[in-house]
Amino acid sequence: MTDFAAIDFETANKERSSVCSVGIVIVRNGEITEKLYRLIRPYPNYYSYWNTQVHGLTFQDTACAPTFPEVWKEIDPIIAGLPLVAHNSPFDEGCLKAAFQAYNMEYPGYTFHCTCRASRRTFGKSLPNHQLQTVALKCGYDLSHHHHALCDAEACAQIAINIL
Repeated sequence: MTDFAAIDFETANKERSSVCSVGIVIVRNGEITEKLYRLIRPYPNYYSYWNTQVHGLTFQDTACAPTFPEVWKEIDPIIAGLPLVAHNSPFDEGCLKAAFQAYNMEYPGYTFHCTCRASRRTFGKSLPNHQLQTVALKCGYDLSHHHHALCDAEACAQIAINIL
């Protein structure tokens, strides 16, 4: 696969619809051509302590951010026609579907590929685990800002370039 969009969401709380940031990395002909990072006012709009501990984002960071439909209106034409790639894709696909449902938007049925599953098939037991930072390092990408949506999407893109 040489053309795709790597995507990563961070959430504000336990609700999958509570996306508070998104990172998108566009790959064409096996090369990164575009990167996009946006903060999103989550729905429901509250932050759990544990989620903030993971990614560092707070209510104040997204209080004036656009809502998911506003952000997706910008993203949709950028990813049009591209398969989506995520590390542990059931989480990110679940977030996307939940956000679409929360805002009564029609879900277009995006095609997702999972770099975590691909890592298990490709590397098997040669890695101690198949976490994003571990697989990214194996593929030559040092993920020093794990749980920043754009950094995670870029790590995912690098993994996909190497093993998908």
